[in-house]
Amino acid sequence: MDQSEKQNIRELKRENELLKKENQKLKDFYKSSTKTTVKVPKSIQPIFSKAEKLVKDYFSSLKFDPSKGCIEINNERYILVRASALSHEFLNSIKYLYKDRGEEESLSIGKNILFDLSHVLGLDDARNFQKKMNLKDPISKLSAGPIYFAYTGWAFVDILPESKPSLDESFFLKYHHPYSFEADSWIKAGKKSKTAVCIMNAGYSSGWTEASFNMPLTAVEISCRAKGDATCTFIMAPPHKIDSYLPKSKGKKNKSDIEIPYFLERKRVEEKLNSSLAEKEFLLKEIHHRVKNNFQIISSLLNLQAQSISEPASREKYTESIHRIKAMAIIHELLYKSKNLSIIKIKDYLNELVSYLADTYNIDKHIHVNLKINVQKQFIEIDKAIPCGIIINELVTNSFKYAFKNTNKGIINIFFTEKQNQYSLVVSDNGDGFINPTNVKNNNTLGLELVNSLVEQLEGTLKTETKKGTTFTISFF
Repeated sequence: MDQSEKQNIRELKRENELLKKENQKLKDFYKSSTKTTVKVPKSIQPIFSKAEKLVKDYFSSLKFDPSKGCIEINNERYILVRASALSHEFLNSIKYLYKDRGEEESLSIGKNILFDLSHVLGLDDARNFQKKMNLKDPISKLSAGPIYFAYTGWAFVDILPESKPSLDESFFLKYHHPYSFEADSWIKAGKKSKTAVCIMNAGYSSGWTEASFNMPLTAVEISCRAKGDATCTFIMAPPHKIDSYLPKSKGKKNKSDIEIPYFLERKRVEEKLNSSLAEKEFLLKEIHHRVKNNFQIISSLLNLQAQSISEPASREKYTESIHRIKAMAIIHELLYKSKNLSIIKIKDYLNELVSYLADTYNIDKHIHVNLKINVQKQFIEIDKAIPCGIIINELVTNSFKYAFKNTNKGIINIFFTEKQNQYSLVVSDNGDGFINPTNVKNNNTLGLELVNSLVEQLEGTLKTETKKGTTFTISFF
């Protein structure tokens, strides 16, 4: 016998051993399936007895094929998952991932995920099984649930006599899960919980029952073996009614201490937050609109006052103030129109501001204002946009007022660029220039004092050149 034949014999023996083990598993499975898999009140026992046979027949076609990574029951593929991975280990991982939120909030996040997932599984499994088995009435649909529950390893279900599975708002179930996989995973790991842990049991059972009765239902675990109680006990009812079924506590704690899970609670919370955010955004937009209107009123009042002043220098001070107010008013108008209330489109803002300044000062003059914007990001934060706007207002105003005293022609260039998060604002003209360019930073005019102050606010730098006119270069991040 050569080496290859020996190898083939070893392979055949190994496959034979695997088949023996699989056959034994099937025998053990059938043996266990002869036992009762659910406990219910006598009034509905016949329906559940019928369901026992129905579900047992369904699971009799169990097939293991590890060579294909496949477990199949009645032509449906199933998977095996460790119980602990969906219980205390999962919650511990969530606690770690959300440790910045604190233990209470992180556990709430984890429980919501488990409840939503299991509720969906319960809904879908119920609909799929009920369709395959041609189950019609709600009680028959429900009866298959606890037995399917037992065969798939979730828990044994003991429905208590006080239950009232009706088709209206008075629907109520109270039941035990004596062998809940979630509680068992905590107990076997030597862990003790402060709260009930059978979240997936609650979610799956309420999902299956919701599909059976075609009405919203939720389930609450009111006692749990994982926290030292004698049983894992649940109550199930419509979400808006379940609070009335919670047990009243004799101590300081009250019934609201039991956390009630709601299907897609996080979705509802998000929708509520989004609604609240939308309301706040609307109010903020209204505030920006009113601020802009108030600026316009102030501008109008200053303009009326300026018209009554005959002394040119004093009237000019009023006009300068009006332009500064306008630079801020444009910001608030753009914010009112914007979807984002913390940033604005820099091109829109500068185009509108420079256009306003050019129209205001170009009366009886022919000064060409050239604006170029080259940015990688379309938007800029408000705390940067406002100082930039006022700086441009002051520098362009100065150019119009002082750079072209001996001529009515000239050019003002405004370049705003951004590269690798660094902004550069250059305002230049081809006018007369400053008489003493070295003293620009210490110039005592209000406009240039304001420019220097705003550059400091931006944590930027200011450079000035006076060759063939004046050039101001402001750099900031």
